[in-house]
Amino acid sequence: MSDGARQDLSFTILTLNLHKGFSFLNRRFVLHELREAVRSVSADVVCLQEVLGSHEHHPLRVANWPSTPQYEFLADTIWQDFAYGRNAIYPEGHHGNAVLSKYPIVRYQNRDVSIRGSENRGLLHCLLERPELGREIHVICVHLGLREAHRRQQVDLLCRMIDDEVPPDSPLFIAGDFNDWRVAADARLRRYAGLREVFVETHGRAAKTFPARLPLLRLDRIYYRNAEVRKARVLSSRPWSRLSDHAALAVDVSLNLP
Repeated sequence: MSDGARQDLSFTILTLNLHKGFSFLNRRFVLHELREAVRSVSADVVCLQEVLGSHEHHPLRVANWPSTPQYEFLADTIWQDFAYGRNAIYPEGHHGNAVLSKYPIVRYQNRDVSIRGSENRGLLHCLLERPELGREIHVICVHLGLREAHRRQQVDLLCRMIDDEVPPDSPLFIAGDFNDWRVAADARLRRYAGLREVFVETHGRAAKTFPARLPLLRLDRIYYRNAEVRKARVLSSRPWSRLSDHAALAVDVSLNLP
């Protein structure tokens, strides 16, 4: 390759609120169907919210409940590395965020951004290794609170974390359920962290993702920095519309290698 030539590194990111493996209104246990749907996207990195780490009661009353945690069951033999951040803990079990990756996860940390008196929330920060890139890829899986005042504080914490822990020239992707139906986080993340949202860049506005069967609210996002978006899509038709209360989002991105 001649001096000054560049090569593209391309990969796909998927994000989905798993709804603990149950369909809309908890009518059916659909984790096995979800695994097939997630596999069909062939994503390199999968960001999941509301993933059950353990539950004492469900295995006793739900047929085909897996013997491993949900994130490990979904990763199976496709995604060799995975990380789990426990957010909500209760007597019968716990749930949180998870990242599945075809690339090695060399380090990860779950940051508690819960606001007192509300449901526990977290930011799962993973560093992925791609030797040919010459730097690590940062992926942060997000699930923010239901109240706007809480989300504002959590976005501020996210921006400070990025400023402290993510080098300015490293690829960064932030994906998950922002619960931000007013799209208030977009301007703050752009101004203070230099982030852009994939659907705003490609379609002019954030994607509608909730409820999955007839999406009206723009709750789920994928933000990025130091990358190029090739294609962004909302996965809201069947089978996705029957597998969670949120639609999934997928984006194909590329990074320029020196």
